[in-house]
Amino acid sequence: MRIAKVTVQQPLRLISLLIGLTLLTFALLQLSPLDPIGQYISRMPGATEEQLAALRKLWNQDLPWWEQYFKWLTSVLQGDWGTSYAFREPVGHIMSRAFQNSLLLRLCAWVLSTVVGYVLGMLAAIASRGKKAFRCCDGLVSGISLTLWSTPTFIVGLLLIMVFAVWLGWSPTGLSQPLGTQLGEASLSDRLRHIVLPCLAVAAVSTSQVALHTRQEFQDFLDSDVALFARARGMGTWRLVAQHGIRNTALPAVMLQFSQFSILFGGSLMAEVVFSYAGLGSAITEAGLNSDVPLLLGCVVLMAVFVFVGNLIADVLAAVIDPRVRRSIENSAAARPAVGLAPKDPAAQEAAR
Repeated sequence: MRIAKVTVQQPLRLISLLIGLTLLTFALLQLSPLDPIGQYISRMPGATEEQLAALRKLWNQDLPWWEQYFKWLTSVLQGDWGTSYAFREPVGHIMSRAFQNSLLLRLCAWVLSTVVGYVLGMLAAIASRGKKAFRCCDGLVSGISLTLWSTPTFIVGLLLIMVFAVWLGWSPTGLSQPLGTQLGEASLSDRLRHIVLPCLAVAAVSTSQVALHTRQEFQDFLDSDVALFARARGMGTWRLVAQHGIRNTALPAVMLQFSQFSILFGGSLMAEVVFSYAGLGSAITEAGLNSDVPLLLGCVVLMAVFVFVGNLIADVLAAVIDPRVRRSIENSAAARPAVGLAPKDPAAQEAAR
């Protein structure tokens, strides 16, 4: 029941997070030197003062910033995200298209990094406990993982473009669909072909994290009493890994991936900009450069919800599966005595006397 109570409290935390985040974003936009009206009329030479005044009133730019924020918040609660200043299109439509592309990219990168990182970490741990000739594999995996972990996503993306798109010509340099095709006309194979390099760039950092984490988990398992007892009974290394190792190390790797949603999300935003991929990263970049307040706030809300849900899934999985985490949540949710009151425990009261 206490776990359910804690889970119910999460939407309240999400609401407070979204209010604080949108307020901060709105305040930073007000401090920005870029003016939405100025950015818009730069593409309309010859605009009169009457037109500028009408446009400023239409976008509520003649109101104080707090009134602008509450008008935006009221419209969002009614289901209206507003109209994009830059694209002159409903923000909801833009976010829907961008989110679909970003979701496909993130899911592919998430699955790829989980599977590849787990397998590499497992092989590295087994090699580190094997013969001396195989320990170089452990060093190779660890070295590559540490290098990728410390390399920014946009650097990885530029290297992938240079090698596979420019030098070898195996993949397109960017975009989410072939150039010249209308929205929705691209086939699934075309979309997957354009998503390969962005997916590899996004998955690089997460793969290295999962590999290093799984390597440590497998090494701890191979040094445990369970593994020692199994070897004493004549069980080989690969059979030990298949029957006991995977069962004890797969769940932490998956939970790590859920808890790292924010890192995966940040990496995907950078990759989308590098590859000109039509996702949330490109949308939020255009919104920031054009001071497109409705689109920028909408993207911020959508990204915050996405990251929050990922972290919530990780917490719920940990609480349901791991008894230690469940007891910790129950203890934190239990009522605490008020400050300054004597403890209710009779033994403690007797000791105090």
